[in-house]
Amino acid sequence: MSILIQNGTLVLPDGPVKADLRIADGRIAQIGPNLDPADSQLLDAAGKLIFPGFIDTHTHFEMNKGTVKETADNWTTGTRAAVAGGTTCVLDFAEPAPGCSLQSALDTWHDRADGHASCHYGFHMTIKDWDPRIRSELPAMTAAGVTSYKVYLAYQGLQVSDAVAYESIRAVAEESGVVGCHCENGDLINEAMAALKAAGRLTPDAHPLAHRDFMESEAVNRWLTLAEMAGAPVNVVHLSTRRGLQAARAARARGQKLYLETCPQYLTMTEEKYHLPGFESAKYVFSPPLRTQDDVDALWEAVSAGEIDTIGTDHCSFHYNPTKMLGKDDFSAIPPGIPGVEHRPAILYTYGVKEGRISLVQMARLLAEQPAKLFGMYPQKGVLQVGSDADLVLFDPDCTWTITAKEQYQNVDYTPYEGMVMAGKTDTVLLNGKIAVAGGKVVEENLGRYVRRGPAQFWR
Repeated sequence: MSILIQNGTLVLPDGPVKADLRIADGRIAQIGPNLDPADSQLLDAAGKLIFPGFIDTHTHFEMNKGTVKETADNWTTGTRAAVAGGTTCVLDFAEPAPGCSLQSALDTWHDRADGHASCHYGFHMTIKDWDPRIRSELPAMTAAGVTSYKVYLAYQGLQVSDAVAYESIRAVAEESGVVGCHCENGDLINEAMAALKAAGRLTPDAHPLAHRDFMESEAVNRWLTLAEMAGAPVNVVHLSTRRGLQAARAARARGQKLYLETCPQYLTMTEEKYHLPGFESAKYVFSPPLRTQDDVDALWEAVSAGEIDTIGTDHCSFHYNPTKMLGKDDFSAIPPGIPGVEHRPAILYTYGVKEGRISLVQMARLLAEQPAKLFGMYPQKGVLQVGSDADLVLFDPDCTWTITAKEQYQNVDYTPYEGMVMAGKTDTVLLNGKIAVAGGKVVEENLGRYVRRGPAQFWR
């Protein structure tokens, strides 16, 4: 039976419209005013905003599996939390073991996700090793629906050379894909961390001092220089500073095509969180770290102006006790990462739309349309139009509620957003036309399916 959603406000690319929407066979079948109910199941969306399903471009579920630093959220709990908040698709990072193939990582991530996901999912592929064997795997990855990759310019076991980063950009471009980069200068981080520890600075307040803003901006500039030489568009993930933004602006001014992601944490909190009493600041240790209010303001200016293209969470949840406590005597031993996949849509609506920083259409672009385009899913996903997948979010713009760890779906013993009052909330979520969330509660699990993605679609 088809479903007819009535009385809601559809957030379409050209603006919000009061209209009905009919779903049939898992897709959007009809959009228009006062549609004939016929034999459809009726869903009253009075007072609700109807968005295309939100896409989180940056998650880490079931990471460090089998170790003392294993993440708190696996694919069951992480995707359940995602869909509860209105995220209907996540893009997670598959990471090969040292010396192993890309295919081995893809197989491992499928084993973890398939049959366990309550929202749709795809995989970015992390490039750690680079040789003719890895290069030869790229066409097989494309055939498997993996068209986005990630490299790191920091961190032992992940950091690649400039030459590898450059060659990766060129090779992935030949596959019509896109490469994102963790832009921090790993060598400078290592030097700063060693100096801080030698000086006896072992508490979490040293963390931002080992990850200074110029370490990000230098790496952003270097990454974009490599992309300029390669002649291909690239992505910068979790941008966190004004100086990094300035480097990206300079490259765009030169005519480069590039894409920027930031995260809710960089739009809502500052480095003051590293001066909490006791060991509470460990909850906010992630990389890049929280920055200054000036950086927060700069990023909001960029979001408002349309300079930021996607907003992912970098969800990487570790229990505060005992996992974060592993670094109680050495800040560098604190597993870096925070939870966030459940709360991103409400945060962006509250601090963006309600504060007048962005429009509803901009929110839909940031959380749905542009992620779908950049990562090869548009118009199958990311937009409300006839023929698109019926992944929908009915959002209540008048619901006031407070984020608490006690009431979250995320399987972790804290939330960095504890006590924040939200001005809107996801009420109902449909995945391929099936109701997964009703009244803000998950009512059906394991509806998620792997998304075989196509070429990146560049719009800049």
